[in-house]
Amino acid sequence: MKRSILSGLSFGLTSGIITTLGLMIGLNSSTHSKIVVIGGVLTIAIADAFSDALGVHISEESEDMHTEKEIWASTISTLVSKFLFASTFLIPVILLDLSWAIPVSLAWGFVALGYLSFVIARMQAKRPISVIAEHLGIALLVIVITHFAGLWIGKVFGG
Repeated sequence: MKRSILSGLSFGLTSGIITTLGLMIGLNSSTHSKIVVIGGVLTIAIADAFSDALGVHISEESEDMHTEKEIWASTISTLVSKFLFASTFLIPVILLDLSWAIPVSLAWGFVALGYLSFVIARMQAKRPISVIAEHLGIALLVIVITHFAGLWIGKVFGG
């Protein structure tokens, strides 16, 4: 059961960080609108949390290795962790101008993902620096791609 909860938490936190930051960066790059970024983060916190939770649920069912209790533990921990963590990105966007909120959100997301990566590396007796670098590198790639996609969308469709 503990493993199921940990699996859901780590999936939910990772997805909450990378998906939310990617969306925020893309929306900011294309619109520079606070209300659009807030709407996007709230939408991710709700819709993607349920989507990821269902995905974890179905994935664990398809493995045919887990008890019903373990499957639901992973499902609920994914839903709650994704929703709550994605929602934390609303705080800087609501309180700060976007020119500050975006860098603060990036810092918060990278610190949280780095810490999660460190904990995972320690649990698996791996070198933390390589695990952290791998995970932050993937997050950075997503951020760069969504930034340029947002710029392109703003240029082509922004008027």
